[in-house]
Amino acid sequence: MGNSLKAILAFVPSNKCQKYLLEDLEEMPVDKMVDLSGRQMRWLPGHICSFRELVKLYLSDNKLNHLPPELEQLQNLQILALDFNNFKALPLVVCTLKQLCILYLGNNKLCSLPLELRLLQNLKTLWIESNCLQYLPEVVCELSLLKTLHAGSNALRALPPQLQCLQELRTIWLSGNLLSEFPPVLLDMPFLEVIDVDRNSIRFFPSLAHLPGLKLVIYDHNPCRNAPKVAKGVRRVGRWSEETPEPRKRSGAVIEITPDEKPLLPPAAKTEPE
Repeated sequence: MGNSLKAILAFVPSNKCQKYLLEDLEEMPVDKMVDLSGRQMRWLPGHICSFRELVKLYLSDNKLNHLPPELEQLQNLQILALDFNNFKALPLVVCTLKQLCILYLGNNKLCSLPLELRLLQNLKTLWIESNCLQYLPEVVCELSLLKTLHAGSNALRALPPQLQCLQELRTIWLSGNLLSEFPPVLLDMPFLEVIDVDRNSIRFFPSLAHLPGLKLVIYDHNPCRNAPKVAKGVRRVGRWSEETPEPRKRSGAVIEITPDEKPLLPPAAKTEPE
């Protein structure tokens, strides 16, 4: 069925048309996963919420701007994908799904996140990239098990100091924001493994050599005049990344440090925890 026909049927609320859009999805799938991505849906059919054993629900690339209260019945849900929709606010019913581990909210129209998000204490991965966030909501700093935060392509100018409370955080993606300086709070997070500040407005990088957990820093496309200093073995992507800021000297001679293999760029596709 072509996308044009789906788009037309999405406006028709009859059960017959909606069933056509869902391709007769009437029973709980054996794999406990429902993927309704790219169906041009404007609302989630209520009977999906009766699949109480559902673990994964993908609603990406639709035209959703709200969710039914019945979604609260999906208390076993661990992965929820709401990216590429029309949400201007996160439906509060999402915050009742306390088993969620991964939440995709990218490419919507979110300007903030509700305080109720703090109820998702099992959340380990949060995607909020490509929204309208001018600041990182402090409620994110209350997600104590968060390991990966994707907050690129917003309008962030700074990060809250409370972020250092996230001692499980290992990866933070901040590319495509409005950062004019390297966020000071990241200097107090020795457990970070990946820092991505690509495509910002950072003119100077402080030393990151004191961060023992750091494995990769991406700082390309900034108007910086220096490369961040890193410990031996840490990979860098950016200007001068294949040079050492301070060549090692021995007996009056300059010994070049062999550059690490160029690291992989951030993942473009969704990933699930191991």
